[in-house]
Amino acid sequence: MGRVAAPYAVRGWLKIQPFSEYVDTLLDHEVWRLGRGDAWRSYRLLEGKVHGRTLLVRLEGVEDREAAESMRGMEIAIERDALPEPEEGEYYWGQLIGLDVVNLAGENLGKVTGILETGAHDVLEVQGDRSRLIPFVGAYVSTVDLDAGRIVADWSLDY
Repeated sequence: MGRVAAPYAVRGWLKIQPFSEYVDTLLDHEVWRLGRGDAWRSYRLLEGKVHGRTLLVRLEGVEDREAAESMRGMEIAIERDALPEPEEGEYYWGQLIGLDVVNLAGENLGKVTGILETGAHDVLEVQGDRSRLIPFVGAYVSTVDLDAGRIVADWSLDY
């Protein structure tokens, strides 16, 4: 959902780079999970406000700049059951990671390993026999079937 960009001021405030479509989405959640790799911990959001394209927040237990500095670069997540169900035709990025991608001919292009936000539209990073970048737009992605664990794309093996 975002990452800790830097400490802010001297009283433990953090500058957050949100990864959501709307800058203030994280402020809707009372408990955040912050961490790196396998080390994650829950923090209660005490205060927060929008600051341009970032957030300024104060989390319970982060009392000074030194504590805030130690959190620089940590990723921010929200427990999945705390998130609203996505609208029809919308997906959380985490739902797409690991899905198989096949083309209209049924040829396997690989698995989704990441998603890039380019500004114009999201792009699926697909790793198979080689890396592919497939725009996540209706012109190229015809079906996302979470239950079957696959995406069907209008994409040739030689693209």
